[in-house]
Amino acid sequence: MIRSIAVSLLLLGVSVLPFSAAFSLSDKPVSTLVSENANKIATLRDIATSITSDAPSDDVFYLRYCLADVDDDEMKSRFESTMKWRSGEGKSICDAAKTAIGEATESGGWNNDPVQKAAPFASVVNEYITPSSIVTTTTRVGDLAFCIRASNIDDVELMKKISVEDLSDFFVYCKEVNAAVANMRSVESDRLVSVLTANDLSGVKLVGGEASFRKALSASSKRGNELYPTLSGPSLLLNLPKLLGALAKLFTPLFPAEVRKRIKFEQGPLEDVNDMSEILAGSGDAKKREDFMDSLDELIYSQ
Repeated sequence: MIRSIAVSLLLLGVSVLPFSAAFSLSDKPVSTLVSENANKIATLRDIATSITSDAPSDDVFYLRYCLADVDDDEMKSRFESTMKWRSGEGKSICDAAKTAIGEATESGGWNNDPVQKAAPFASVVNEYITPSSIVTTTTRVGDLAFCIRASNIDDVELMKKISVEDLSDFFVYCKEVNAAVANMRSVESDRLVSVLTANDLSGVKLVGGEASFRKALSASSKRGNELYPTLSGPSLLLNLPKLLGALAKLFTPLFPAEVRKRIKFEQGPLEDVNDMSEILAGSGDAKKREDFMDSLDELIYSQ
């Protein structure tokens, strides 16, 4: 039964990652972390420049690999694999994200239109995946919050027009954009910025729906964990359907302690939000955004 709950969450595209109260990827300033890992960063830069002439320039990109909980040989192996993807199969995704971010920030603020338009298969996906269902916003602490309500997406019609692989590329592009922005803001704030996930499961069908859509979400989540180490923050699983919520409440205490650290269920946050764009700063509903920020403070950043 415990395994069935975990499988259900994975099929919903949930990436369940380490969680603790008063969350932060590191208590140390980014400048200190970069200094402490200078030799490792230099080694990774050498690997990058041996693979591509367009190696990332910011230290935080390399730092995240240095902070991954693996030995040096594994770190270098994973990094080399990522760089080969970035200069090969994933080059179009990375180039599109880089250009879109430049256009999104050229006025000094953030204009999301170029990011949406540059996404892989945007002409198809943007018809079905809109800010009503998926947004990324900034928490009061400065982390990015990727918020999704899958029930607002007509996944059946979407998957008639796109393959699982192509939709997975779309979501990896979203992760590339978020990773690049998190790195930029880490340098600006001298705090290692993470990307947390708020997955609002209200209205989600556990039986039925479009399995291939959930498969694309799950595949992109797995690829994201490989391509963007030391980036993901907690995953909040919000407003679970009654049956799954009851099972989770019953069996979570039986999970091993390490598994319990990775799970945070909560009923209530985002419950009064009809359109996910309502929680965006500036253009949304100020009260609903503040309520959501209060929830994040309580669930993630409180002592």
